[in-house]
Amino acid sequence: MSRSAQRIASLLPSATEIVCALGLEESLVGITHECDYPPSVTTKPRLTSSRISHETMSSAEIDHAVRSQLDGHGSIYDLNEELLRQLAPDLILTQELCDVCAVSYRTVSRAARLLDADVRVVSLEPNTIEDIFDNIRTVGQLTDSVRQAERVVGQLAARLDALGARTADVARPRTLLLEWLEPPFAPGHWVPEQLSFAGGDPSFGFMGAPSRTTTAEEIRAYDPEVIVLIPCGYYIADIFRALEKAVLPEGWRELTAVRREQVWAVDATAYFSRPGPRVVRGAEILARILHPDRFGPPDEREAVRVPLELMRVEA
Repeated sequence: MSRSAQRIASLLPSATEIVCALGLEESLVGITHECDYPPSVTTKPRLTSSRISHETMSSAEIDHAVRSQLDGHGSIYDLNEELLRQLAPDLILTQELCDVCAVSYRTVSRAARLLDADVRVVSLEPNTIEDIFDNIRTVGQLTDSVRQAERVVGQLAARLDALGARTADVARPRTLLLEWLEPPFAPGHWVPEQLSFAGGDPSFGFMGAPSRTTTAEEIRAYDPEVIVLIPCGYYIADIFRALEKAVLPEGWRELTAVRREQVWAVDATAYFSRPGPRVVRGAEILARILHPDRFGPPDEREAVRVPLELMRVEA
């Protein structure tokens, strides 16, 4: 930890956001194909590419492609090892948690061993919001930015505490956050915590654990009063495009949330999929969806009500 990183390669969009939140954007020498925040990073060299496309493939097709690749011990991402060598980072930020989320740790480690420089490979493995805060602190330690990291964490924690205080006495609606459309996934990791801070019922999820597939029967039994679509890696436009092809679970139209027109699409990529500073904003957006009387309605750039006619159910 004594040697401060000067050249950083980020192989995680969340890590890119953390590095920039610490004021170290100029130290970033390479990013992933998905890194798009802050917008100024998009001119950086891109070290990865994906074998799947949200633009051309349906939700079900992507799920099949991912399972096929990973079951065969392949990867859905490619790493440009030659470009990585040319960029010569002294710190590579990556993860081991999920091969669906980023290029595999094995690939990164192999590529790092081929570099001439003495490069550190650091894996960020958050499962909870506190883990995300710890990741920010870790990057701060690695880059001699401890004071700024503590400042960032303190500001984020204060916002969450304030949100939790304002929702402490609210009635908590049954809330379904779908992390994938087809098949449907119940949320995991830090997402149930976001929902809890926002004043929703987090029981239909797996706090601190991976998200899991769920069933039409489980969804009907829960009968959510509010549904928020947060498919991993999707922006609002991606969600609406995916809904044109997706078949939603049987009994969908009979759910209380659907009948009351309380189905929402949000920028999942920005506020829920990435374990970085903006997860706090995600919780604040959920609070506006769930309790507009207390927080005001959500900004339409961050949350959009889904029209009934876009939600297709298998006959």
